[in-house]
Amino acid sequence: MLQTPIRFAIFGNQYQAHKSASLQKVLTVLDAAGAELTIDKEYADFLTGSQKIDIGNATVFEGNDFDADFVISMGGDGTFLMVANRVGSKQTPIIGVNMGRLGFLADISPNDIDREIKTILRGEYSIEERTVISVFADGKPLVEDNCALNDIAILKRDDASMITIEAEINGETLTTYEADGLIVSTTTGSTAYSLSVGGPILVPQTGILCLTPVAPHSLSIRPVVISDTSKITLSVESRSHQYLVAIDGRSVSCQEGTRLTVKKANHVVKVVKRNGQSYFKTLREKMMWGAKAKM
Repeated sequence: MLQTPIRFAIFGNQYQAHKSASLQKVLTVLDAAGAELTIDKEYADFLTGSQKIDIGNATVFEGNDFDADFVISMGGDGTFLMVANRVGSKQTPIIGVNMGRLGFLADISPNDIDREIKTILRGEYSIEERTVISVFADGKPLVEDNCALNDIAILKRDDASMITIEAEINGETLTTYEADGLIVSTTTGSTAYSLSVGGPILVPQTGILCLTPVAPHSLSIRPVVISDTSKITLSVESRSHQYLVAIDGRSVSCQEGTRLTVKKANHVVKVVKRNGQSYFKTLREKMMWGAKAKM
């Protein structure tokens, strides 16, 4: 038993019913260790309702009203991003259990849950701090949840025409993009949307961001890597007079003429990493680098 109970808050994906049994493993391990558990209400209702899972002595919380030593994200990287947003400035370390597909952020396999949770309970882990970026419109937060762990993307709304994006870095003109959009990516998000449109892989803790254009009109326009202390200012023109701002995939419609500012947030996201699980090892495994093609 633990001398001082460690408190865990659990979030999960309600659309992975066939994998919800993995949560039962987590509950069993933590209960045996004497940990205190609290579960997001929507996820708890899903577990106790359609899945008929007994959550035992775990309490239930709503919204962001929780206090914990660790947060457990049960799902894929999309769930992890949602959880990171919910944790926000609390900066509670997040443990990602991968019940999705790729799993760059949520990298603990359901098959390894028992062993990995026990390892973490023994204190055999490290914590990585990941940069978060935020977006402002005319000096005010664009939306209440204006922070992104992965990326902030400026995208066209209609299918036919490109948008024009004037970009400044720390008050100095960078260029004018004529493209379907522009992605401002953190190191964490460099293996997400940015990578799919030709952006580079950025190693965490390198203190950089990347501006990656989406389908640029000019072939000479390439991704640009800048310091994560930079202030990025964007002015957008669109034939429809509107465009989209996607904050880790949460889309907001914005009017032409709005001056956007993207900069490093005042908090970080803390990710719990298993001992021996390096970033380069994760890249090799997830990208299948070096894997031999089957004949």
